[in-house]
Amino acid sequence: MEYRNKLVLAPMVRVGTLPFRLLAAEYGADITYGEEIVDHKFLKCERVANESLGTTDFLERGTDNLVFRTCPQERDRVVFQMGTSDAVRALKAAQIVCNDVAAIDINMGCPKSFSVSGGMGAALLSKPELIHDILTTLRRNLDTTLTCKIRLLNTRQDTVELARRIEKTGVPALAVHGRKVKDRPRDPSKWDEIADVVSALSIPVIANGDVFEYDDFKRIKDATGATSVMAARGALWNASIFCAKGTTPWEEVKREYIRKSILWDNDVKSTKHTLKEMIMRYSCLELAEGKGVIKCDSSADIAKLYKEEDYYNFVVSNRK
Repeated sequence: MEYRNKLVLAPMVRVGTLPFRLLAAEYGADITYGEEIVDHKFLKCERVANESLGTTDFLERGTDNLVFRTCPQERDRVVFQMGTSDAVRALKAAQIVCNDVAAIDINMGCPKSFSVSGGMGAALLSKPELIHDILTTLRRNLDTTLTCKIRLLNTRQDTVELARRIEKTGVPALAVHGRKVKDRPRDPSKWDEIADVVSALSIPVIANGDVFEYDDFKRIKDATGATSVMAARGALWNASIFCAKGTTPWEEVKREYIRKSILWDNDVKSTKHTLKEMIMRYSCLELAEGKGVIKCDSSADIAKLYKEEDYYNFVVSNRK
């Protein structure tokens, strides 16, 4: 995996499933992260070839519960992001999926309580020895590219020191979110502190934070010196943010997402969550469309709401 001069789709819970990753890639994303998946959960999974969809699925053993789905079309750019607090457990989980993805990334920046309480995500930021153990263990035992994603620590010096320690483990790139654990999404991303990390490292840094339109890719690169840029909410609201030719109207992007969700049999909860996030950005959930999405219980319901019944019926009837 090459990490220089790349536009990257950030990991987003309940959003970064296969349809959205493929949508972002069609609009120009070079690297697409899946949503974070906790190692405990993934260790309960088995790999299944889904001949009907042409995908590789990872299902909870003994159930039909889908945890992760990928396909050959994204093999060279999809990143499996893992939540972990233990090197051995992380390795066992990574070995299940490593041959089906382009890279594996360890989440070291999520500030949510479910992650931090389990010693994962941002909880790792204060445990440099454990970070070193996880990264070196996986690098020694996997042929797959390994990276990690952090956020800013309390001081600039602490962030730079941790970044340097991570670089010494041999990872080929580091993603840095320009907010601290206590910061909220509405707080401005501290691009100047990402710049400190870029100046201190020789490996590519992927800058993340406050990228809401295509021109922001250049702005954050100019401000930080980072070689690559990651977009989260800006991509969620309109995946065509990655397109150099200009943004596509969100209604068109939304409809393409719906069609991809039907085509790849996306979990309806994920589809609904993503649609609601789009609607809340441009409209309101209290209006007819928002209420309609909330009431949907299946992909067929979503197809009916958006008048895509013919497409839905065609796709379903042509599955093997």
